[in-house]
Amino acid sequence: MNIFRLAGDMTHLASVLVLLLKIHTIKSCAGVSLKTQELYAIVFASRYLDILTSFYSIYNTLMKLIFLGSSFSIVWYMKYHKTVHRTYDREQDTFRHWFLVLPCILLALLIHEKFTFLEVLWTFSLYLEAVAILPQLVLLQRTRNIDNLTGQYIFLLGGYRGFYILNWIYRYFTEPHFVHWITWIAGLVQTLLYADFFYYYFQSWKNNKKLQLPA
Repeated sequence: MNIFRLAGDMTHLASVLVLLLKIHTIKSCAGVSLKTQELYAIVFASRYLDILTSFYSIYNTLMKLIFLGSSFSIVWYMKYHKTVHRTYDREQDTFRHWFLVLPCILLALLIHEKFTFLEVLWTFSLYLEAVAILPQLVLLQRTRNIDNLTGQYIFLLGGYRGFYILNWIYRYFTEPHFVHWITWIAGLVQTLLYADFFYYYFQSWKNNKKLQLPA
């Protein structure tokens, strides 16, 4: 554990709390992609299956439970909560997200560090997380107008990945033999997908204007 890893975890946690705050207090999921939330639920379910077989620390277990519980609760609220579900923009959120899952499965079967069940699942979760934000970004481009909480949620998600990259750089220079190409490449792809959003986010902040993405 180092300061960059901790900052990444806390930023990731903050992004989830911001989204839950929007859903629970405003009773709205407008501007939020259910497709992306379903992909994140799959990511955490496949990545944290080892919670049944391994124990690393109380902190590690607690964070896994939080992300598992929050991701599935967000999906449930968007699909089944009477008030929240009515605010879901089904007509705009049409990205065929299941087409992202199969290539990630095949890639994990072909390119992995060890060919074991849990290792392949973990690798699959890395590949899927790298592209899980795509339906959300497409939805934001279609709707264009982005409320503050949704904008902050995406910003914090991107920030979490940025801190993790700093964590990898720090560990590369301070730990011998710390080389994980699969994790690094997947994380870099995920970070690059946020580049356009970050540009317009900072432009809106600098000019004190409402955040809008080009169609």
